[in-house]
Amino acid sequence: MSDYNNQIIINETDDGQRLDRFLKKHFPYVTFGDVQKALRTGQVRLDGKRVKGDARMVLGQVLRLPPQWTMPQDGREKTVSSRDADFMRSLVIYEDKDIIAINKPAGIASQGGSKVGRNIDDLSLALAIDDHKPHLVHRLDKDTTGVMLLARNPKAARLLGEMFKGRDIRKYYWAITVPAPEMYQGKVLSALAKTGRAGEERVTAVEDEDGRMALTYYNVMEAAGRKLAWVAFWPRTGRTHQIRVHAAQMGCPLLGDFKYDETQDLLRENPDLPHVLHLHARRLILPHPVTGKKLDITAPLGTEMQKTFKYFGFPVNDKSDPFEDLG
Repeated sequence: MSDYNNQIIINETDDGQRLDRFLKKHFPYVTFGDVQKALRTGQVRLDGKRVKGDARMVLGQVLRLPPQWTMPQDGREKTVSSRDADFMRSLVIYEDKDIIAINKPAGIASQGGSKVGRNIDDLSLALAIDDHKPHLVHRLDKDTTGVMLLARNPKAARLLGEMFKGRDIRKYYWAITVPAPEMYQGKVLSALAKTGRAGEERVTAVEDEDGRMALTYYNVMEAAGRKLAWVAFWPRTGRTHQIRVHAAQMGCPLLGDFKYDETQDLLRENPDLPHVLHLHARRLILPHPVTGKKLDITAPLGTEMQKTFKYFGFPVNDKSDPFEDLG
């Protein structure tokens, strides 16, 4: 979710979610009665059209809300400390008048919520131009590092949302799997569904209509015998925890992913290895949403994953395209 005044661009996380559940999650201070009244009177709209509470939202749609819902609840303007502003600016790896790319570190959420404090969406206020706060067009898990895009204006946000919904963007991730995959190249295709309570969700592979199809290509870049491997992943769909679940489905969960592999024997046996999720959004390749010019944005590995790469002798600055043959 990214807001621009009283408009929200639907991102990957909320793609396919029911509108009423989305509103309850992100605006808990708005009563059920006020939500129903706003829906009846057309104060809530999707892509400019009246909508019902059971509507399923789609990636890239523009959700318009009553202005008072998106105002800070304590009546004060949101601000960013000078320290946080410097921190946010230090993450920028590309910017122009339409978009910004940052290299998100681990341990910070992409956006806020009822139990979330410091997050990229709020801190992006430090990158505002003429009081126009950039908004997220996709997100990364709290402990995932790497490239994230922010749009500087509604036009860029809408166009990027449409691109993420289609097949115009290549998103390459680097990860460490334990053990190495049996096949060094391949793909995983399965239906995924969320389970569990809000804030404690897990994603599982299912065989019923409740799941949403997810497709991930992978390529083993280097392996340390059968013990572990440096693997590049290309998710063709954008489901929550997609790479993490598909790696676990393959029998080679990600190093440091305690949610989908509680044992993590390798970390216990090697205390010198960083106890972090080894998943990094390495590279985004896309046409510029406004100019059409090709963008190829690469995020350097974070300090913790660099330690692991050097520990096993993997190159931290590899620039090859592991999926070039796929077109």
